[in-house]
Amino acid sequence: MSLFSRFTLAVRPNNQHVLSRLLTVQRNMHSKVVIIGSGPAGHTAALYLSRATLEPVMFEGLFANGFAPGGQLTTTTDVENYPGFPEGIMGGEMMDKFREQSIRFGTKIITETVSKVDLSTRPFKFWRENHEDKEPDTADSLIIATGAAAKRLNLPGEEIYWQKGISACAVCDGALPIFRNKPLAVVGGGDSAAEEATFLTKFGSHVFVLVRRDKLRASKVMANRLLSNPNITVLWNTIAIECKGDGNVLNLLITKNTKTGEIKDLPINGLFYAIGHVPATDLVKGQLKLDSDGYVITEPDSTCTSVDGVFAAGDVKDKRYRQAVTSAGSGCMAALECERWLSEHLPE
Repeated sequence: MSLFSRFTLAVRPNNQHVLSRLLTVQRNMHSKVVIIGSGPAGHTAALYLSRATLEPVMFEGLFANGFAPGGQLTTTTDVENYPGFPEGIMGGEMMDKFREQSIRFGTKIITETVSKVDLSTRPFKFWRENHEDKEPDTADSLIIATGAAAKRLNLPGEEIYWQKGISACAVCDGALPIFRNKPLAVVGGGDSAAEEATFLTKFGSHVFVLVRRDKLRASKVMANRLLSNPNITVLWNTIAIECKGDGNVLNLLITKNTKTGEIKDLPINGLFYAIGHVPATDLVKGQLKLDSDGYVITEPDSTCTSVDGVFAAGDVKDKRYRQAVTSAGSGCMAALECERWLSEHLPE
């Protein structure tokens, strides 16, 4: 790793002694546009803005929202549904390539987390983690690309088999070889669970759906589709309590009946969580309009938020698709809209 400008860090979190020494030259800076977040949305925005010579600054986060710089994809193994990688690519490797491309065109990347913002006046103020009592940095415009995290059950064995049989995205991972022609399970009772279970029947030998109650929360249409599929079995009043395997891959789920207390073994090779996501919007809560689930509300067909000059891209605003490619697309939109906004409000 190397420094590519006096304002840009290309060091990883394990180089803490380098990091702390170099950050001292970067305090209280002003930027035309700051990107908060470093997933596909953030890096795509950075690429477009840097090529437009707007000198974007990206705060990629230091394990912000529980993820390493690069976001959720850094915890993903094979990515097979992103264009341009016919043989597939590891999630972490793909995000490294995103980062390299952002750097190549001049994005200034800082490996710190933005922990506080003030959107009440322009230029916008923001503070870095552990420096909230210091003078803030400022920016004429902001792109919020902080992402979202899948809700997890934190079961015994879950950490061992995460991405080794356990996933929170059937569309992303369901077609992987480890799941093909194998028994699979989905946890959840809403529309997402119904959609993911139906999708997984294309690949798995059979799909079990664990529903903790005696009825589904899914819409009538989705519930009927789920219940009428011969390759799906709904296990009512059932919760997962432990994940087991051979140390390499998942092969058994321990379940419990919520009414009788009966414990059963469910031999499966794939477990998919469909119990929702948590958008990383604590940073802007009370300052940007959020929906009832905490996602940033943007104007229709736009990344413009309720605050002029602040844009949102990626999973922080998208509760429906949550794909790397759609996040990248919204990052492009945010960059183009931000570029236009800057030209109208801050002409040279």
